Amino acid sequence: MRLVAVIIIALMTAACDQEQDITGSTSAACPLRNSSYNPRDMNQCVNACKACDRGTTVTCSTSCTLKGAR
Repeated sequence: MRLVAVIIIALMTAACDQEQDITGSTSAACPLRNSSYNPRDMNQCVNACKACDRGTTVTCSTSCTLKGAR
């Protein structure tokens, strides 16, 4: 009975590890984030977040505020 419980827990843990974290994976490759991009400018930060990270206005403005954009 314990062996079955251990196998089930191991399978559940392995299933969780298959999900990949894509946060920030496109930041360097995004064309909007070139040399003139200013991450402290709220409008530029939100626009780049929406275009590059596929975020929404709410999540991008929160993210940019946490990063110090004004």
